[in-house]
Amino acid sequence: GLDSFAKGLVAAGVELLASGGTAAALSRQNIPVKGVEEFAGLSELLGGRVKTLHPKLHAGILARRDDPEHVKAVGEAGLIDLVVVNLYPFEETISKPGVSADQAIEEIDIGGVALIRGAAKNFAGVAIVCKPEQYAEVLAAVQQGKGSVPVELTRKLAVAAFALTSGYDAAIHAYLEKADAPTVDAASSHAALPQSATVSLRKRQQLRYGENPHQAGAWYLASPAEPGLSTLKQLQGKELSYNNFLDMDAALRAVLECREPAAALVKHASLCGLAQAKALESAYAQAFACDPESAFGGIVALNRPLTGTLANQLAETFLEVILAPAIEADALEILSKKKNLRVVAIDWPALPSGHEWRQLLGGWLAQDRDRIMEAEQSPKVVSKRPPTAAESADLRFAWLAVKHAKSNAIVLAKGQATVGIGQGQPSRVGSVRIAIEKAADRAKGSVAASDAFFPFPDGVEALAKAGVTAVIHPGGSLRDAEVIAAADAAKLAMVLTGARHFRH
Repeated sequence: GLDSFAKGLVAAGVELLASGGTAAALSRQNIPVKGVEEFAGLSELLGGRVKTLHPKLHAGILARRDDPEHVKAVGEAGLIDLVVVNLYPFEETISKPGVSADQAIEEIDIGGVALIRGAAKNFAGVAIVCKPEQYAEVLAAVQQGKGSVPVELTRKLAVAAFALTSGYDAAIHAYLEKADAPTVDAASSHAALPQSATVSLRKRQQLRYGENPHQAGAWYLASPAEPGLSTLKQLQGKELSYNNFLDMDAALRAVLECREPAAALVKHASLCGLAQAKALESAYAQAFACDPESAFGGIVALNRPLTGTLANQLAETFLEVILAPAIEADALEILSKKKNLRVVAIDWPALPSGHEWRQLLGGWLAQDRDRIMEAEQSPKVVSKRPPTAAESADLRFAWLAVKHAKSNAIVLAKGQATVGIGQGQPSRVGSVRIAIEKAADRAKGSVAASDAFFPFPDGVEALAKAGVTAVIHPGGSLRDAEVIAAADAAKLAMVLTGARHFRH
């Protein structure tokens, strides 16, 4: 849209200056333009690295219009009242696969950022335009003001400009810090956390409200964008809500870790069911069966494309959101009958790594993401009876699932599906009771996972009484010997992982 913007400015009596390729592009459109080389009396240097870094240009931008000495020093012909800059596409470049560090560094804009900051600082007399979507509003103001732009608009433009440059610098900082950071902190054997961090966010969408109607809410994307929900495409249904995003995030995290076709159901950010099977339809049916009552009004995440067959199953229950890597045409046609149902597709991300942040009142916390650790690859059997092959497979699945339930968490699983989940209780034995109650008769022959150690034997004793046959947990309690003795007394198999999975 630069050509139409430039034509409109010329028609309003504005004289245009441009550098390099921009000047050439405008000339090809027969738009009168003077090159900055002619204006400033300079030629490009260093293969184009230096084009606009010249005192005459910056003086014309930075001169205070209310200071006679400034105006005299620059000269009337040298004042620049409007600056239009689009920065080198650094973020787009680093998002491409196989980009080298040298290629990334060449896309760090210097002159453009300097022009933007100078014009934004002097917004009392200069308008800074740094986004194509601003062209229409600015052109209209120039036309109505007969060459001038009201300060209310130039101030708004300056705010947008500083937001742009701060985000641009944040993306560069994050890229270089990630490239230079050691992978392990020698003092702790953990991935190194940054000494400083800059967060850059841009609003993607205003939401109807936040968690409650009296709270405002909006959806923001990180800059540079991270994979996952940033690629979301809503195919039908009501506007996504703040709570929908929290639930989608929780469900997506769960199914991302499943290698087989899998389905997760989440309600109020709490896991209601998780299952994996050879067929996605079976996985969903088993996940739903874990807690049908809680699944009502929940959201479903799938790690395989949604088919028409499964869409018919999903349509039988009131759901808020369905999320999948793709939605087949016949599935979308079936679900279209439910006008309010939100159907969402995303570009499927890899299992996330790196750090995650949480805001506190007056601060932030950062931590490594909870990835499957090496210590968990060789769990230790501590009971007299080792688990059977079937129990071992279900214990591995239960250990994966308990990671996505809120601590204190207990998950009962059978046949690669959760059958009972107890979570979010201040007492671990309280979560045990809830998981058993949810599972009912399905607790018999199931296995159990606990996200942290059992502080007393009572939890294991309750699981054994309900018919659970094997248990996996981190271990590490002062009463581990008593807990193991309770398992042996009930002929349970018990496995310790040496690592816990709290999720507060």
